[in-house]
Amino acid sequence: MENLIKFLKESNCKITPQRIAIYNILKESNDHPNAEAIYKKLEPTYPTISLATIYKSLELFDQLGLIQVINIGENSFRYDCKAYSHPHLICSICHKVEDLNVDYFKDLTETVETATNYKISKQQLSFYGVCPQCR
Repeated sequence: MENLIKFLKESNCKITPQRIAIYNILKESNDHPNAEAIYKKLEPTYPTISLATIYKSLELFDQLGLIQVINIGENSFRYDCKAYSHPHLICSICHKVEDLNVDYFKDLTETVETATNYKISKQQLSFYGVCPQCR
């Protein structure tokens, strides 16, 4: 958490207990929560927190490169504290989002750059299917 506070200070951003709590939820979560799930987890501890505060903090974290925003379709967003590019698995039934922790695509960005002459700044790769629990 010291890194978050230091990074926010260096970026001239306000440091609030709510922002720290939002980031903590993401850091401790493996299920890539949406803003509403974060709100439900924080509301008992922070009864005056609003959903707008959650969204504004998530937007700030995204702009600062602290999190990854995953669009699972139809303007439904999930949030990942692992800001580096990595692939995800998304269940098309229950909308669970999981990290795909394999190195199948470790050279993908370089391959695309070589093939297209683009300088890639960001990539998101998601695989959609039905998870074992929904099958």
